[in-house]
Amino acid sequence: MDAVNQVLLAGALVMFAGILLGAVSSRQGIPFLVVFLVVGMLAGEDGIGGIQFGNYSTTFFVGNLALAIILLDGGLRTKLATFRIALRPSLVLATAGVLLTAVPVGLFAAWVLGIDWRLGLLLGSIVGSTDAAAVFALLRASGTRLNERVANTLEIESGVNDPMAIFLTTLMIQALMMPETFGLADLLSQLAMQFGLGIVLGLLLGRVMAWIMKRAQVGEGLSALLLCSGGVAAFALVNLVGGSGFIAVYLVGLVVGNRIRRAGENLLKAMDGMAWLAQSSMFLLMGLLVSPSEMPAIVVAALLVSAFLMFVARPAAVWLCLKPFAFAPREVGFMGWMGLRGAVPIVLAMFPLLAGVPDAKLLFNVAFVVVLSSLVLQGASVPLAARRFGVGLPPRDEPQVRPTLSNDQLAVLEFPVGERSSLAGVALESLIFPPGVRVVGVLRESRLMDGAEAGALQPQDVVMLVAPDHEVDRLSEMFTRVEAAVRRAAWGDFVLDGSAGFADVCAAYGCEAPADYADKSLDETMRSLAPRLVEGDEVRVAGLALVAREIADGQVVKAGLKLVR
Repeated sequence: MDAVNQVLLAGALVMFAGILLGAVSSRQGIPFLVVFLVVGMLAGEDGIGGIQFGNYSTTFFVGNLALAIILLDGGLRTKLATFRIALRPSLVLATAGVLLTAVPVGLFAAWVLGIDWRLGLLLGSIVGSTDAAAVFALLRASGTRLNERVANTLEIESGVNDPMAIFLTTLMIQALMMPETFGLADLLSQLAMQFGLGIVLGLLLGRVMAWIMKRAQVGEGLSALLLCSGGVAAFALVNLVGGSGFIAVYLVGLVVGNRIRRAGENLLKAMDGMAWLAQSSMFLLMGLLVSPSEMPAIVVAALLVSAFLMFVARPAAVWLCLKPFAFAPREVGFMGWMGLRGAVPIVLAMFPLLAGVPDAKLLFNVAFVVVLSSLVLQGASVPLAARRFGVGLPPRDEPQVRPTLSNDQLAVLEFPVGERSSLAGVALESLIFPPGVRVVGVLRESRLMDGAEAGALQPQDVVMLVAPDHEVDRLSEMFTRVEAAVRRAAWGDFVLDGSAGFADVCAAYGCEAPADYADKSLDETMRSLAPRLVEGDEVRVAGLALVAREIADGQVVKAGLKLVR
């Protein structure tokens, strides 16, 4: 019994320390996941904890389970509309992009480390894919709001690139260990089966899971457990029949998240905790596996491999893969930099260890240094890179509370009025809300008042509304506390209705509308020039810069206007 309690105490203290240190370090720009890795190292055999842990099979199991939950959570939060926009470039990055990254990195690593070229290509395959845990966690934890095309391309890429990385890793292990039975055709057919079955079964099981979630009469606390168990079951089932469980569980989350609508808001909060538990446990175990005493011998060469990956191989692969698509150079540059590595390379680095590949521990240690340096350098630079490359959007104030109503298309929202809010001093009854929005009241100094009694809104007031699900983003913009100068820099000085005539706008601002657009609305003009618009996209025509400020059903509802002449 004492042994059980000692294990529980050690595990709880390590997790407790990781969370506390992560909360402090995140304020300094150091990602949470780095802290969990470092805490795991400190608790390990060479650290102050002295915990002897070398069970690769257990870590491999925990890693796969955690990745399934993280991908399920990521799919839940992906909007279907932007998924369609980002799907094609994401698939190219997840296939050709992984190959174009792995080969040069592998050859460079073979030269730097002085190892066989096949072993180098195995290392390139291990670190060639981006990681869902790192991408999902760091993009959200950074507090940076990216335009949806960029954010979803990065997230979908990281969610579906694992089969290609597994394929390349398996290919190189077979080439090293069983060259006489090396069969490229068989491996290619396995790759096609993994993608095909993963997509088909993921969509099918997602529909089944959504149907169950809608009809299951379980408490809110059990909904997340029901979804997690169903998602992990889908992950394991698809793997058993030869498909990619990683793709399948991501698609299960995508389908469920887009079918249960606002009824899943409390579910998302519970899933957020599940995802953090999964990734923190995974990174702690991976930190325990590492022997810091072995690092000095390889750290310089490993850092050179990491630098080549971050500054040369990944940007070049992204540029080549996205060339056929309508991405702005600044978007390509940002995605080239945001090739975050995390748990997946470390999980893949266990393949050679479990297969008995010579120098497998060397590959594991190098992969660990690559992951750690990626999390520190790229993970900590997300806000700065978003500003430098111009892909960030002004922050949006999300409602503080979103309880679920019996009608899953309605939500109860609470919006605080900030000190610098443009609504401070404005009478609530004078505001024009979108259709279907009703005011519940104003909470002022713990007292609930109706709109007439509240009068002019004051800083620290909390406005309570009932609103249709699709109006939440518009209300978030309405109650934003972001400074006006920041908003003007992003959206322009004027806000126009997307249905306004382009020629009328040109006449009002002293410019001449080109003949091709003279009879078009702002929405039609912008979509003619940039067919796949997302919020934040800018179109320049006739001396005007038009910014897509609000998009609904693929159409520009509100456009920002900048005068560029």
